[in-house]
Amino acid sequence: MADPSTYRPSPGSIPDAPGVYKFRDSTQRVVYVGKAKSLRSRLNSYFADLAGLHPRTRQMVTTAASVEWTVVGTEVEALQLEYNWIKEFDPRFNVRYRDDKTYPVLAVTLHEEFPRLHVYRGARKRGVRYFGPYAHAWAIRETLDLLLRVFPARTCSAGVFRRHTQIGRPCLLGYIGKCSAPCVGRVSADEHRGIVEDFCDFLAGRTDLMMRRLEREMAQASEELEFERAARLRDDLGALRRAMEKQAVVLGDGTDADVVAFAHDELEAAVQVFHVRGGRVRGQRGWVVDKAEEMDVPALVEQFIGQFYGEQAELDPGEDGTGSPVPREVLVPELPAQPEAVEEWLSGLRGGKVRLRVPQRGDKRALADTVSRNAQEAFAQHKLRRAGDLTARSAALAELQEHLGLDSAPLRIECVDISHIAGTDVVASLVVFEDGVPRKSEYRRFALREAAEEGDVASIAEVVRRRFARYLKETAEPGEITEASESAETGDGAETGEGAEKTESAGAAGVAEAAEKARTAGAVGPEGPAPGIDPETGRPRKFAYPPNLLVVDGAGPQATAAADVLAELGITDVAVVGLAKRLEEVWLPDDPDPVILPRTSDALYLLQRVRDEAHRFAIRYHREKRSKRLQVSALDGVPGLGQARRTALIKHFGSVKKLKQATVDEISGVPGVGRRTAQAVHAALAGESTTTREGETGA
Repeated sequence: MADPSTYRPSPGSIPDAPGVYKFRDSTQRVVYVGKAKSLRSRLNSYFADLAGLHPRTRQMVTTAASVEWTVVGTEVEALQLEYNWIKEFDPRFNVRYRDDKTYPVLAVTLHEEFPRLHVYRGARKRGVRYFGPYAHAWAIRETLDLLLRVFPARTCSAGVFRRHTQIGRPCLLGYIGKCSAPCVGRVSADEHRGIVEDFCDFLAGRTDLMMRRLEREMAQASEELEFERAARLRDDLGALRRAMEKQAVVLGDGTDADVVAFAHDELEAAVQVFHVRGGRVRGQRGWVVDKAEEMDVPALVEQFIGQFYGEQAELDPGEDGTGSPVPREVLVPELPAQPEAVEEWLSGLRGGKVRLRVPQRGDKRALADTVSRNAQEAFAQHKLRRAGDLTARSAALAELQEHLGLDSAPLRIECVDISHIAGTDVVASLVVFEDGVPRKSEYRRFALREAAEEGDVASIAEVVRRRFARYLKETAEPGEITEASESAETGDGAETGEGAEKTESAGAAGVAEAAEKARTAGAVGPEGPAPGIDPETGRPRKFAYPPNLLVVDGAGPQATAAADVLAELGITDVAVVGLAKRLEEVWLPDDPDPVILPRTSDALYLLQRVRDEAHRFAIRYHREKRSKRLQVSALDGVPGLGQARRTALIKHFGSVKKLKQATVDEISGVPGVGRRTAQAVHAALAGESTTTREGETGA
């Protein structure tokens, strides 16, 4: 693992110009390629504090051992060079939007003398034209079966084609009219290619000309009393109409466009693309990829367009006759930072003008919303697929048991995370996973006081001490509260988490009734309640269950601090690990080397999910506390306004923002706030000084 400071270039040596850069590891293999409008600004951002970098960016800069760059003249040149380098070096930390090989497509082998139509899954090849992808292979075969009566092109494999050429007899499709039988010379190579080109034109959206031509031929055959030919043409028209009905019209103006949408979080992004040709949805593609660095939607748009269309333009001859799969319009949720450069690059790929824009209203906006919903649904399904799979959860727990050397699978996992900004408003979260699934009613959050100024290690120790002191207290026999738990319990202040059940205050009759129910259920015996059982409700107390595994957000020092607290409290049956964000290493207490779990293991995925959930819950609580503190601080120093009145004002108006919009009369209407105080509050929030009129008294 390299230290980024060992290979950081001198800031003055990096040009302040557009360019493309490469990070290389110790073996000189390229691990990441990127482009920037300003190389100096972008490269300096990689060498900031590691703790503030995106997880994959942290891993990349610590894997790399050197960085180099190439200055270019324009953003278009940067886009092209970035794509070429990604294709050439295939860097491990770059996202590649390769075709999803799980979706079938309809392939037309135009590079062969007698082109073939067939269902295909796999990487794109030169000289082959593709239509789709389709949701199911049967959808392609059904469409193909309808169209073969109108476009009787070859569908057999090369081996079958050679065999029937040798025996001089066509296959069954040739006898029933669904193949023009080029294998036995019924049509020449040029005639067969003409049939295939008509088939491609129809699927590419040029349907009106084809339909009108068949209608004219049918009318002409009818006038010439060739009723059998007219009936055959009528059936051909019916087959084409049925094939068209399978592709719904979404844009009535016959637009050729790709509609792109994203759904993403800090670590991953899902992208969905609808290919619209001739106003009809001809195909749909979707990916879920890891984010290489912190990226917003404009950056995702630029990255996707650069990689997807660059690769498709090389491998796919196109669906619109321009020699490129790039359509006339690309509809995106937000424009990239340099839309003109991206448009110019796309136009070069297409060989014609390409518009990149955000749909604002009408049918295109409605279609963009549909694609966005598909992206969000695909992202949610991706997140739930592994978390909701019982087999995967069981495998993850078994892997954790094996890698950490536990006596049994950790069916209950708790995770602690600390959140603050420069040591202010220090809070902590405690999340609970049971059987690999979050149990939100058991979440807890802590406002830290004692260890807030001593750093994250001391804060972790305080949270662990308070949580397990409560555990000892709630599971102890009556009168057996230990000295350690009693001292640690003082001023616990843990708050319930999301979805926690709220127990309302009940009268004496309600308490007696609950106690009787508890005794009936066996929770309370004749000598009193069982340890860990609330005598009033008969339910387990909130801290009565210990975890099998305690995860702390951090490395060795944090894990050791948590283990020391458990040893101090006399708890020996709870395993402790630390999960470091830097390289996703698992640290055991007092162990100099981390446990490295495979990057693709379900065990590591579960630990990451637990840690990320604790991080989310801690940040949410920190933002709430900071918001409340800032609201109250805006009213500090107002004459005659104490804590009780400040609280009453915030509670009455809901926020300082709404309080600023209130008049003096509305403020003085709050119980306990007189007119003089209301004027002082109004003046303080408005930033104006006012003078109280003589003789005016407060209410």
